[in-house]
Amino acid sequence: MLRFLARRLAQSVLVILGVTLVTFLISFAVPADPARMIAGRSASAAEVASVRHQLGLDRPLPVQYLRYLGHLVRGDLGRSYVQRIDVSTVVESRLPATLELMAGAIFFELLLGLPAGAFSAARRGTRADKGTMVLSFIGVSAPQFVVGLLLLYVFGYLLDLFPLGGYGGLANLFLPALTLGIAGGGWYARQSRSSMVDALRQDYVRTARAKGAGEWRVVLLHAGRNAVLPVIAMIGLDIGNFMQGVVVVEAVYGWPGIGQLAWQAIQQLDIPVIMGVTIVAAVAIVLGNLLADIITGALDPRIRVR
Repeated sequence: MLRFLARRLAQSVLVILGVTLVTFLISFAVPADPARMIAGRSASAAEVASVRHQLGLDRPLPVQYLRYLGHLVRGDLGRSYVQRIDVSTVVESRLPATLELMAGAIFFELLLGLPAGAFSAARRGTRADKGTMVLSFIGVSAPQFVVGLLLLYVFGYLLDLFPLGGYGGLANLFLPALTLGIAGGGWYARQSRSSMVDALRQDYVRTARAKGAGEWRVVLLHAGRNAVLPVIAMIGLDIGNFMQGVVVVEAVYGWPGIGQLAWQAIQQLDIPVIMGVTIVAAVAIVLGNLLADIITGALDPRIRVR
C-alpha cells in the first residue's frame, strides 16, 4: 500500500508541476501588460519600466518561472491587478461557497443516481429499466441553465418554497445543488447500472442466489461492493470539477463561488486571479483523483499493483 501511495503522490506532483508550467506560459500569451495595468494608463514609460522591474518581468523566463514556483510553495498566488489585494485572500473568500455547493451537488448526485442505477440493473431489459435510463439521459442532456431557471420558476416563484438566489443557509443551497445533482445523477445512474449489471453476472452472485439470498440483498450487498468502485472514481473527479466552479449555475443563482470569480477575472483580464483559480482547481482535481485512488486501492487490493 505504501508503494502504491508513493507512486500516486509522485504522479500528482508531476501533474501539478505541469499545470503550473502551462499556466505560467499561457499568461504571457494574454494580450495585457501587467506592469501597465498596475501603473495605470496615465503612467509614463519610466514608471511602467520601474513597475516591470519590481515585478521581475524584465528577468529571463526560466528565472521568472522558478520565482513563481517559490511563491506558490509559500502559498503566495500573487496580487490581483484589479482588486489590489492578494489572490489567496480573494480565493479564500470564495472557497466556503464553493465547498458548500460541491458537497450539496455530490449529495444529490448520489441520492438520485445510485438508487436509480441499482433499480435499473435489478430490472434489466424491462420497461422500468428503459424508462429509468431515458430519464437519466434527459437529466444529463438538459442544459444546466434551463434546469436552473425551471427550478427557480417552479419552486422559487410559483411555490415560493426557496429563495430566488443569493448565498446563505440551506434554503439558498438547495436549488443550485439540485440543479447540479440532476445532471450528475444521470451519469451516476448510468455508470452504477453498468457496473451493477457486470457484477450481477459474476459467479459469487449466482452462488449467493443459490444459497437463497434475497434479490435486493444480492444487489445491494454482494454486487454493490464491486459496483461501487467506478462510482468512487467519479466522485473524485466531481470534487475537482466542482472546486473549479460551475459558472453557469453560479450565474443563474448568484452564487459567489470560484467559477464566478474566474469569469469576472477573465472579463477584467486579471491574470493573477485567473492563474490562481487555475492552480487551485488543478490541485483540487489532482487531490480528488488521489483520494479516489487511495479509497479504491484500500477496497480492492488488485488495483494497487497496476
